[in-house]
Amino acid sequence: MTISRQQITLLIILTLVWGFNWPMLKLGVSEFPPLSFRSLSMWLGLPFLGLVLYFKKVSFKIPMADWRELFILAITNMLVWHVLIILAVQNLSSGRSAILGYTMPIFSALIGVLWFGAAMRWRAWAGVGCAALGVVLLLWHELSAIAGKPLGIVLGLIAAAFWGLGTQQIRHTRMQLPTLAIVFWMTCMSTWLMSVLAFFFERRDWGPIPDITWVSIVYNAFGVFVFAQAAWLSLARNLPPLASTLSVMFIPVLGVFSGAYFLNEALHWQDWAAIVLIVLAIASVLWPASTPQPQPDKRPTPDRP
Repeated sequence: MTISRQQITLLIILTLVWGFNWPMLKLGVSEFPPLSFRSLSMWLGLPFLGLVLYFKKVSFKIPMADWRELFILAITNMLVWHVLIILAVQNLSSGRSAILGYTMPIFSALIGVLWFGAAMRWRAWAGVGCAALGVVLLLWHELSAIAGKPLGIVLGLIAAAFWGLGTQQIRHTRMQLPTLAIVFWMTCMSTWLMSVLAFFFERRDWGPIPDITWVSIVYNAFGVFVFAQAAWLSLARNLPPLASTLSVMFIPVLGVFSGAYFLNEALHWQDWAAIVLIVLAIASVLWPASTPQPQPDKRPTPDRP
């Protein structure tokens, strides 16, 4: 497995955009219904995502045979994740939600082995173990706080499991379609379904949208739904599943530290130790493997006349 400079750049920008989005999500749902907030973000970002396809001359056409698989990918990769994680953010702090959501690489690795028959070498298992231990350390001082909110924990873990499944599915898809076209139609489907859920469950809570909520809506529309979703699915399709999933493990770290900066939350030694473990996890799947040097041919050469 090789990773290009462009993919590394995408990973860095993706980490920054998604990492800082966690406190933005908390601000967005603090004074507005969560599903409605998510729906507005998606509706705002969708036309601009369509413009990206238009200017890049990417075809919007989807063969009839691919619509069923595309709908399944939309459910696992986007709808379930966005619905459950935004509800978890409403019940938990942004940092705790980020940590629970980014247990996804662990679920993805297990699903890959058990469902898709993926083979993992010792270095990959070591990376998963480092990521798991890093998550535990990040949650160290949060366990007592989240123990009284089991609904938020369950929602976050189910969201992560579905995202892990969706990542494996997008990697193994047989659809010969551009990633941007897949992202666009998945976003269309998820936007409609999310809007239906918001209408049935939250319309009684609709009212004027606070200014801070608008800031979060705009950030999510362009940062998440125009850029991050396309960047992530591009990486998920072109990198091995474990590499693409573990490579984003620095996002919950950024979420915790940005929460500490903006909300004056205390940092502990466990947070710093978690950074080291997660860096090791990322390195375990992205660091190039050494290739054995070819041995010189020691067979005797025939004497020349």
